[in-house]
Amino acid sequence: MTIAAILGRKGESVISIEQGSTVREAVTRLAGNRIGALPVTRDGEVIGVLSERDIVYCLESESGAVLDLPVDKVMTTPAITVAPDVPILAALSQMSAKRIRHLPVVDRGRLVGIVSIGDLVAWRIARIEEEAEAMRAYIQSA
Repeated sequence: MTIAAILGRKGESVISIEQGSTVREAVTRLAGNRIGALPVTRDGEVIGVLSERDIVYCLESESGAVLDLPVDKVMTTPAITVAPDVPILAALSQMSAKRIRHLPVVDRGRLVGIVSIGDLVAWRIARIEEEAEAMRAYIQSA
């Protein structure tokens, strides 16, 4: 199963923010959509990811002034992205190794979605439950 299957279920709608926008604008977008990260784009290309964690770390050194900074001064860069044809377990492994919680999905240079660690873990748990049920059915039929 690939990342495209996750996007097929959750949809390809993705909320992003353009380079140069303020952190204040990003906070409004994050809170208003109840999400934890925004891909930062320049001319449609993903150049970084701004997460709640990035903002909190910057708050510690910049205090409230962080809200007036451009997002590209606070974001994590370079953006770690994934293609839609990448297997889900490979993406999950990459997220664990890099200690990230959000992966923008890019196809031919275009942002087509975003997956979170929660999306991938939920998929994995569902697969494990399906396998367990199949095993129970097999044992009961023997």
